[in-house]
Amino acid sequence: MLPREDLLKGVENRECVARVIDQAEQAVKTWEVVMTDFLSPPELAETQQAFGRLSEVQMVAWGGYPQAERQRLAIARSELPLDISQVEVAPLSIAGNFLFDPASHRDFLGALLGTGIVREKVGDILVLGERGAQAIVIKELVDFLQVSLTQVRSVPVKTQLIPLEELKVREPKKKELMTVEASMRLDAIASAGFGMSRSKMADMISAGDVRVNWKETTSTSYTVKPGDLIAIRGKGRVEVGEVMVTKKDRYRVQLTRFV
Repeated sequence: MLPREDLLKGVENRECVARVIDQAEQAVKTWEVVMTDFLSPPELAETQQAFGRLSEVQMVAWGGYPQAERQRLAIARSELPLDISQVEVAPLSIAGNFLFDPASHRDFLGALLGTGIVREKVGDILVLGERGAQAIVIKELVDFLQVSLTQVRSVPVKTQLIPLEELKVREPKKKELMTVEASMRLDAIASAGFGMSRSKMADMISAGDVRVNWKETTSTSYTVKPGDLIAIRGKGRVEVGEVMVTKKDRYRVQLTRFV
């Protein structure tokens, strides 16, 4: 048995991590590769952190393409070979003419969930403008969705399985920044990275709108470090790069903003 209470100590996404513990115990017991549903970035980060110190099991995450936000975990005993090819994901084309009735990410997600499936069965959705969208789902739902998903908004659509190579993944836009700050406080670094006032950023942090490495952080004085990822819903992400100390003991920080 895995140390359940230790793994769940201080965890935000307790229900999700508890479910993964059950699946990991199944993988240990059966010597099989066990698959989770799709996890959100905070759930994935917290699960991987919780299991990071265990030697009994190993995990591999994959969501269909390298930058995928929502990913599944394949879990296996540490003695078994495991790689991303064993993480089963199924890309679907949801094709229609959306020229006169444009559909958003929310519209496509709503249409998928409107068939009766739950959010955890759906990975990323790539909106393709007037041509429709592509969605990544668990393999077991392909036949059902090909029959059931026939309309998004007012537009008739054809839903069919496609190869992973046909995913139309857009590289995220990124902007390189440099800032010099008196400290590595979260409010200082984040305000520079997102281009907003420090007081407004402090309010967003206190309100719980800011995550560091996908964990909610409400302390404005939290110290960030190289490699940290700061995310704000709807405003993208900022990655903290190299940090150098100047002669005046200030911090010159390289930042990369993804939008």
